[in-house]
Amino acid sequence: MSSHTSNIRPRPDQVLVDIADYVVNRDIPSPLAYDTARHCLMDSLGCAMEALAYPACTKLLGPVVPGATVPDGARIPGTPFRLDPVQAAFNIGTMIRWLDFNDTWLAAEWGHPSDNLGGILAVADWCSRNANNGSRKSFAVRDVLTAMIKAHEIQGCLALENSFNKVGLDHVVLVKVASTAVVTHMLGGSRDQIVDALSQAWVDGQSLRTYRHVPNTGSRKSWAAGDATSRAVWLALITLKGEAGYPSALTAKTWGFYDVLFKGQPLRFQRPIQQWDSYVMENVLFKISFPAEFHSQTAAECAMQLHRHVKERIGDIKKITIRTHEAAIRIIDKKGPLNNPADRDHCMQYIVAVPLIFGRLTAEDYENTVAADPRIDQLRDKITCMEDKKFTQDYYDPEKRSIANGITVEFKDGRKLDEVVVEYPIGHRFRRKEGIPLLEEKFRMSLARRFTETQQNAITDLCLDLEKLEATPVREFVDMFSA
Repeated sequence: MSSHTSNIRPRPDQVLVDIADYVVNRDIPSPLAYDTARHCLMDSLGCAMEALAYPACTKLLGPVVPGATVPDGARIPGTPFRLDPVQAAFNIGTMIRWLDFNDTWLAAEWGHPSDNLGGILAVADWCSRNANNGSRKSFAVRDVLTAMIKAHEIQGCLALENSFNKVGLDHVVLVKVASTAVVTHMLGGSRDQIVDALSQAWVDGQSLRTYRHVPNTGSRKSWAAGDATSRAVWLALITLKGEAGYPSALTAKTWGFYDVLFKGQPLRFQRPIQQWDSYVMENVLFKISFPAEFHSQTAAECAMQLHRHVKERIGDIKKITIRTHEAAIRIIDKKGPLNNPADRDHCMQYIVAVPLIFGRLTAEDYENTVAADPRIDQLRDKITCMEDKKFTQDYYDPEKRSIANGITVEFKDGRKLDEVVVEYPIGHRFRRKEGIPLLEEKFRMSLARRFTETQQNAITDLCLDLEKLEATPVREFVDMFSA
């Protein structure tokens, strides 16, 4: 008895269609979303400027072939490079993500929605520099902010109920999907072309999380987002050349994303895609105080509070207990050797030990010179993480989204310090009033590392004026960051 599978091409998966409709048709009326996007743009570019101080990052930048030039290419802020939009997206995305200091979204999946800015800014700048021939659109910064809001919403809402890390996939799959949707639209793609490009993003091979976890943690986690957003630009460009999509990329039996990579489960949504707006941008988490994995941010704040009580008694400490949430234990609870900076900035024990000893936590503190201090590993060995079920519950509560940690220090003489608990980090929406002035100061300090005082003042003055910033042509804005 014979059987056959129908070869009738199906209608596109509804998820692809709904995301495309959101990108094409949704207006964003929220002033808060645009003001938050402005701060996100500032913070992301500030992080990029900070990354240029690190040779491990800068060695990856520039054209694929040394010496290659693209006269009307997208400019890479803080550098002399002008690149095609694909490589420009990789450069900008890698710079933004390198120090693990840009914004964060925590849910069933976590990630960094500003990673999408690599593709968004590269495409906006490249198109603007090629607009004179009529084949491309010229963009203003307002357009960039709109694309950022929508990319944040796509990545963040997909993350709310869908854990890609639990099936071993890295969260940058969501960067690829979100970037693909918005940059295809920016490049002039139709609704149907956005659907086709999105299908390509889901069909694409997806990154494994192994480069983020013991025993393989390495620097790829710092350029994986740049890779994802640049791949999105490439997929958008080939789609616009007429490359066909794959309508049941998600749902195809046996061969689709769900069956191959998601254990046969469909994507779930806390809110229907038709109701997406600007929720993610308005509630995004900023990393302000510490360049560290976000689940540890409040632990670092606790350690900073405890520093003055323990700095003269580090050798007398018997035990440190960190009361935390399940996600932190799964991702950053590490024992044993730490092999490189990427290993250290994803280790709860290291992130707590450094501020307890030194009263600080900076990007330089993950480098080998600081890590060689024997007190750090001695203290790490005394730190134990334990899950608090209430912390985990509040972490997933959409009305709270806390990232709580509590630290208790016990000494060899039996004395115990009162536990210090911080529920919400300085970059949380509940602490916006407190955090935004510090975020703006972080931006000023980042600019000061790269530019003259005149450039610093011009960039800062523009960025602090939302109306003027939104009206600025992207080409002029990016030129302000020229090296």
